[in-house]
Formats: sequence, structure tokens, C-alpha cells
Amino acid sequence: MLTSLKQIWRLAVLCAWRPGGRFGIVLFVTIFAFGLAGVHVTVRLIRWTNDFFTALQKLDVPAATQQIGVFFVLVAISAALNLSAGWLRKLLQIRWRQGLTDAALDAWLRGKAYWHLRDRQENGLDNPDQRIADDCRIFVYRLTTEALELMTNLVALVSYGAILWSLSTFPLAFSLFGMEVSIPRYMVWAAPLYVAIASGLTHWLGKPLIALNVAQQKTEADFRFALARLRENGEPVAFARGEPAERRLFDTRFAAVACNWRQLMNRELILGLFTRPYMQTVLRIPLFLALPAYLAGRLTFGGLMQIASAFQNVVTTLSWFIFSYGDLAELVATARRLDGFLDACDAAAVPIGGVVQTRDKAGRLRLRNLSLSAPDGREIAAIPDIVLAPGETVWLSGPSGWGKTTLVRAVAALWVHGAGEVAVPPGSILFLSQQSYLPLGSIADAVAYPAHRDDLGDAAIQAALRTVGLARLAAPATLDAAAGTVGLSGGERQRLMLARLLAHRPDWAVLDEPTSALDHEAEAVVLAALHAALRQTAFLVIAHRAPQGLGPLRRIDLAGGEATAAGVSAA
Repeated sequence: MLTSLKQIWRLAVLCAWRPGGRFGIVLFVTIFAFGLAGVHVTVRLIRWTNDFFTALQKLDVPAATQQIGVFFVLVAISAALNLSAGWLRKLLQIRWRQGLTDAALDAWLRGKAYWHLRDRQENGLDNPDQRIADDCRIFVYRLTTEALELMTNLVALVSYGAILWSLSTFPLAFSLFGMEVSIPRYMVWAAPLYVAIASGLTHWLGKPLIALNVAQQKTEADFRFALARLRENGEPVAFARGEPAERRLFDTRFAAVACNWRQLMNRELILGLFTRPYMQTVLRIPLFLALPAYLAGRLTFGGLMQIASAFQNVVTTLSWFIFSYGDLAELVATARRLDGFLDACDAAAVPIGGVVQTRDKAGRLRLRNLSLSAPDGREIAAIPDIVLAPGETVWLSGPSGWGKTTLVRAVAALWVHGAGEVAVPPGSILFLSQQSYLPLGSIADAVAYPAHRDDLGDAAIQAALRTVGLARLAAPATLDAAAGTVGLSGGERQRLMLARLLAHRPDWAVLDEPTSALDHEAEAVVLAALHAALRQTAFLVIAHRAPQGLGPLRRIDLAGGEATAAGVSAA
């Protein structure tokens, strides 16, 4: 329990102290004040109960009519307070959700944690997108709802308890084994005892809900991820006629959703077998407990209804834990997932590895004593010492599976497993990976990525597109189309990535299989245009075949673990 409270507190601080979240504290206090005003209205309704039923007992028509008017005024005030608090609560939730989401996104992106976390998938860290999108929403909703209710109920309990104490002036007298027993103010003691027993039973029956809620969130996210993955990779699946295989995957993941759901519904049923009768009887038990005093003539009918109302409010307030147990279980489960996610991101942002990245004072790209390993320690490749001078073009070749792409990751400080040194030069470096990533948005957004298109200007973007043979995409209507990148072929996607290189004009370019989807003739034309436009840029090209069009280049062959340098004309 203490661990859960620490997790909730940590996340609550992130909600409240992020920029924009501090105003939420004012909203929180305002909503709490409305809750206190609502408690005052309820206290007044308890007194109204005595006044109204006493007037009925006395057949006092004017007094009864007046109390009906008082009732509607109190109800109107209560409704206004409730609606206002509800509207402010939603405003508070979106503000604090934004703060918590910002914190989660910062943690996920900081130090490329989103990348390094991939090595930790097998350790139980799953679906970061679900944790950021859904868990932040659920946590803030449950936190604001349950925290405000708890604080309001604590104040209300004092008010209702004081009323119950003042009304419970009579004892409960009975004989037990020939002894006379008298319990003074028994209505006061009966309320917490009744609720304490019920709360213990509720926790015993409902404790498994926490783990089941965590599992349900995971299985739902796994199923949704599988669906999204098919949407993103529809073409290769369609070519392979892989619908049956995808359906088997969907069925398997949904079966996990359904299996956990059944366990969850069975546990909720078991809990409900106790809590539902409790909720229905809690409104009548007070009347039954006070009935002996009424039958003994110690209470008027109005007094009976008033003390029953006071007892009911005390028990209902004390029963907050019982009524909210399912919501609290969801809050704890969500806090556990988010707290674990943030801890994992913090750890991943400072990856532990033997590859050291430094700055080269001579302005070169230099690899020294570099060896690359898998996360489990298995050696992938031993990389010979490499030095790339400013403006130089180097072709790095080697057999498939030799670790060429892993080397690119090491140069980009993404791969830290291994040993040795990567010294990077000052100036801008642009990496193009084998996977042609095009962000959501227009063609202009894709070329400008990761900068904003306004930073480069549409004229530069259009010129870059024309240079790489994508003149049809440079038209203003196509350039701004929201879904402009949808349906591009593999070759067009690679050309677009090279247009990005032209638009950014970096000092250093590291390209991993940049033209694998182009034929030799198209490759030569595009790379020649690239080389002519970027005379001052140094290129490190990883490719199975000699890149055509980049002019004279130096080849470094990784075969046999030794570098061989040879002039290669690829003009």
C-alpha cells in the first residue's frame, strides 16, 4: 500500500507542477470548496428532514408547504454546485493530463529512451504508446475524482458525525444472559463498526482486481498494436496473402483479452455479491437501528427520519472505500504501470555500454578500437579503425549480417553495446537509415523533417524534390496534401529521403543503403545530382554495391575484419 501511495504521489506532483498544471491547483481548491458547500447543503437537508416530517406529523399544512419550497431551493443550489464542480473537474483533468502526458513524452524521448527501451521489451515493458495515451488519461481521471471525493468526505464525516452525536442521546438497552446491557449513543458506534467490517470484506474480495486491471490494460494494448501494425504494413501482407496468418494473430491476442476479461468479470461478480446488497441496504439500516427508540417514544417521527438521514450520510461517507474500490483498483494499477514506465525511461536515457562517443578536435569522423556486441554480450563485429576527413566520400562494404547497420547505429550513439571509441566531428550530421521513415503530414513536412518546413522554406523543398526526380510532388497542391506520402513506392520514398538531405545540406551524411530500391541508372542520376549540390558534404555510404554517381570514393571493406582502402571511381 505504501508503495502504491508513493507512486500515486510521484505522478500527482508531475501533474500539478508542470507548466500549465499549477493553475490546476487553483481549480482543485475551487472544486474542493464547492464540495464543502455541497456538504453544507446536505447538512441543511438533514435538518430539513426533521422540519418537514414533523410538519407532516402535526398536519401543519403551511409549514409543510414552506418546507417543500425550502427543499426545491436546496436542490437547486446543490445542482448548481454539482454541475459547476463537474465542469471545473473536466477542465482540471485536461490540464493535468497535459502535464502528465508532457512528462511521459519527455521521459520517452529524452536520451533516445524510446530506442533503448526496445532492448527491454522482453522484461515486461510493453506498449509505451498505450501508457502515454491511455494510462495518463485514466490516472488523472481517477486521481481527481477519488482525491476530491476523499477530501470532501473527510470534512463531511466530521459534520455528519457531529449531527449524529447530537441526535443520538438515547442508549440501546437489552438483556444478555440475564445481564442488563446499555450502550449509550449506540447509533454513533454502530456506523464505523458496520463500515469497518464491510471494508475489510471488500478488500479481501476485491484485492485481485488490481493485478487483473493491469493485465487487462496490457492485453487490450497488445491487440490494438497488432491491428495498427497490419494497417501500417498492409502492402507486404497483401502481396504475401497473409490474411490467414494475421487473423490467427488477431484471434490469439483477442483470446488473451477475452480470457482476462472473464477473470475480471468473475472477480467483479464476487465483489458485487457483497457490495451490491450493501449499497442497497445501507439506506435502510439506519431506519431499522433507530426504530427501537422511536417505538419507545424517545423520538418523534421527524426525529426518526432526521437521525436516520444523519446515520445514512455518515455510513455512506465512511463507505467511500467500498463504493470506490473498483475505481481505486484501477487507479493503483494505472499508477503502477506509469511509474514503471517512467523508471524504465529514466534508466534507458542513460544507457550503460562500452562504446564511448567523443568529439574529434581535428574535425574528422573517427572510429578507433571499435567492437560491437549484442545486448546479451555476444560479439557482432570487430570494426577496423576508420577516419573520414571533411568532404571525403567513403563506401563501407561487407557481407550481409556483418554489422554494417549496427555500425551506423553506433556512430549515431544509438548502439552502446560493445567497446571502443566513436569520435564525431563538429558540424551537422544527417543520418538516413535503411527504413525510409516519412512522418505523418504532407510531402513538405516529410522533406523538412525533423525541422519545420518554415525553417527551410518551400522554395528549397521544391528545388530538392526536382533535383531527385520528384518534380510531380513539388507542385503546390501535392506539396501541401495532408496524405501526400501515402502510396509512394519504395524508390520514391528513397528519393524523398535524399531530397531531405539536399534540403538540410549537412556537413556530414551517413547513408545506409540509400538507393537499394533504385536501378543503376536512376541511382547514378540521383547521386550525381546529390554530389554536385553538396560539394562540401562528407559522405559515409553503407551499401552492398558501389554507389554510382558520387565520383571518386574510398572503399573500406569489412570482410575478414580488416580494412582495405582502394580508389574506386563510381562516377
